[in-house]
Amino acid sequence: MTSAVSVRGLWKRFGQQVAVAGIDLELPAGKFIGLVGPNGAGKTTTLSMVTGLLRPDQGSVEVVGRDVWRDPVEVKARIGVLPEGLRLFERLSGRELLAYSGRLRGLPGAEVDKRATQLLDVLDLAGAQHKLVVDYSTGMRKKTGLAAALLHNPEVLFLDEPFEGVDPVSAQTIRGVLERYTASGATVVFSSHVMELVESLCDWVAVMAAGRIRAHGPLAEVRGEAASLQQAFLELVGANGRDAGSDLDWLGGGAR
Repeated sequence: MTSAVSVRGLWKRFGQQVAVAGIDLELPAGKFIGLVGPNGAGKTTTLSMVTGLLRPDQGSVEVVGRDVWRDPVEVKARIGVLPEGLRLFERLSGRELLAYSGRLRGLPGAEVDKRATQLLDVLDLAGAQHKLVVDYSTGMRKKTGLAAALLHNPEVLFLDEPFEGVDPVSAQTIRGVLERYTASGATVVFSSHVMELVESLCDWVAVMAAGRIRAHGPLAEVRGEAASLQQAFLELVGANGRDAGSDLDWLGGGAR
């Protein structure tokens, strides 16, 4: 199995809080990979270190065979990143933002314009391409950020909660683009805490909780005998059988 991403002994602490606790992970190339876990599991911190946005306290990361911290320019030329809470240049239009991103990547102007036109069309942004980003909805911003991440045709695409706050129509459009992208042999790694979404999209999954990897492998292997990935996930993170309402006998029936 060829690895798109190789993580060894990765640690990150924020003061006394351990966010990522020495994880080892090999993510296969050419797969749609889901990094799943509850809020606070360490998913965003892990992806930030893997993509070179946050320096680890210990450990190493290789993406497409290159060390992220020893050869950052080469690695960043080969990856696309759509971080959570992405901030865009709001006083540019969607097309201007893509033109800027493509030229920043060193692509020829004519090629940038051609690819931008195609991406804007496929992502249903053509009608809004000349509007300022400040006037875009959440879904339009996510699609614009995805277009910018795909513009240079990366080998590996990292997405942090790409469907968060996105309407069903935009989500379906994003999904179609990502499926087409992985079908070409590229790799998508995305984080989520929505198990149904991961189960419908991914063929390889890593489950994370409390800064550690609890399980990883092909979706069917991680799911095991459970009825769904959701059930397997709850068992892996120790949340099965938790009674959320035992101490809330006052709740319901109106104010008292």
